[in-house]
Amino acid sequence: FVSLGIPVLISVILCLFTGVGKSSLVHLLCQNQVLGNPSWTVGCSVDVRVHDYREGTPEEKTCYIELWDVGGSVGSASSVKSTRAVFYNSVNGIILVHDLTNKKSSQNLYPWSLEALSKDSSPTGIIVSNGDYDREQFAENSVPLLLIGTKFDQIPENKRNDVLTRTAFLSEDFNAEEINLDCTNPRYLAAGSSNAVKLSRFFDKVIEKRYFTRDPSQMQSFTDRRRFNFKSLHYD
Repeated sequence: FVSLGIPVLISVILCLFTGVGKSSLVHLLCQNQVLGNPSWTVGCSVDVRVHDYREGTPEEKTCYIELWDVGGSVGSASSVKSTRAVFYNSVNGIILVHDLTNKKSSQNLYPWSLEALSKDSSPTGIIVSNGDYDREQFAENSVPLLLIGTKFDQIPENKRNDVLTRTAFLSEDFNAEEINLDCTNPRYLAAGSSNAVKLSRFFDKVIEKRYFTRDPSQMQSFTDRRRFNFKSLHYD
């Protein structure tokens, strides 16, 4: 992509618990379409999303964001962690995805975030001790985070308030905005909806971290607004 002169944001990591609908989510985010026959992801898959930074303003620029889907359950074996750690280098943003129908997947967001953000020998911004999550120290984390809960359609009406209360606490813990959706229904990310605004705001933060934390003038201009079709890249 660099050879085309197109701004590219790499390493927007999706950390997910197994079976939360990651393939469907990535397809919806990048293709704006429902994935008809989702399959299990082995290793890591990469897809590309077109995003207009600061859309509707004089600073608007079209960017291509790579979404790295690093899936699977949290493993304690050093070999498993070291393999995943390859994808955490130079991370610009993290999307923590959980299954709203599976409370355990929400609980696994904590060790996932610890693993992704503590990619070097000394953890940055978060401390977990005796099972307690230090919300105050995590607030100092500089990596943009977004929480996405899937399978919202499968939550019974009489239990939705409880689930939304739980996700609100998660949002506070991670100091991040939350999106709850059904990956089989594009209307949850329809233009102008609150979810679409949150998603756009997150990607803007990722762009600012990638480019503007050093020198805003280094942001490469891109005036050709044609859309390109990219095929998903799968690394197994």
